[in-house]
Amino acid sequence: MDTLNYIILVPMVYFSFAVFVAGVLYRIAAILKKPSITIPLNVYPQKKPAWLHALADTFLMPAVFKAKPVMWFFLIVFHASIFLLIIGHIELIHSFSIFQIIEHDIFLGRGFVGLTLFISLLYFLFRRFSSNARNLSVPEDYFLLILLLLTIILGSELDWARTWFGYQEMTVDGYQTYLKSMLLFKPDISDVTYSGHTFMLVFHVFFANLFILFFPFSKMMHAIFTIPLNKIRRG
Repeated sequence: MDTLNYIILVPMVYFSFAVFVAGVLYRIAAILKKPSITIPLNVYPQKKPAWLHALADTFLMPAVFKAKPVMWFFLIVFHASIFLLIIGHIELIHSFSIFQIIEHDIFLGRGFVGLTLFISLLYFLFRRFSSNARNLSVPEDYFLLILLLLTIILGSELDWARTWFGYQEMTVDGYQTYLKSMLLFKPDISDVTYSGHTFMLVFHVFFANLFILFFPFSKMMHAIFTIPLNKIRRG
C-alpha cells in the first residue's frame, strides 16, 4: 500500500503535469499551423475595445443567460467555485498576501465552496439525462463530470473533516510540506500518509491526475481557447 500511495502521490503527479503541458502546447501548435481563415469572423464588431467584450462574453456568458438562465446560474457558481479552489490550492503551497485581502483560513469558505461546486456538478450531470441534453451528449461528457465529481467530493471531504468535524490529524501544514517538496523535486509524503484519511487524499490526487491527463484531449480545452475565440468574434 505504501508503494501504491507513493506512485500516485509522486511519479503520477509529475507524469500528469508533463502530459498536460505537452498536450496543451501540442493542441495550440496544431491550431496555429492550420490555414488562416480569410472570411471575417468579427460578426459582432464594437466601437469599444474588443477585449473587454471578449472578457464579458467569457466570464458573464450573456448569451447563455438569455437562453437558459438556470444553467447560467450554475455555470457562474461553478466557475466562481473553481476559481476559489484554485486560490486555495495555491495557498497550500504559499500564502500570498494578495489572497488575504479578506482574512480567512485555508480554504476560503470553510468547506462551503466545495459543497457548492459539488451541487453544481450534480446539476450538470443530471441535466445530461434530460431529453434534449441526452441527445447531444457523448461518453466523454459523462466521464468528465464523474471524474470531476469524484475529485471534488474526496477533496471536500478532507476539508470538511477539518473544518466541520474537528479532525486535525491531517493538517494544512502537512499538505504544504508535501506540495512544496514536490515543487522542489524532493518529494516527501511522510506528512500526508500517516493519517486515517490518507486513502481519501490518495484517491483525490488519483482522480485529479486522471483529469489533468485527460484535459488537453477533451472539451475542457475551451478554458484556454474561449477568450481568444470571443476576441475573434468581437473583431
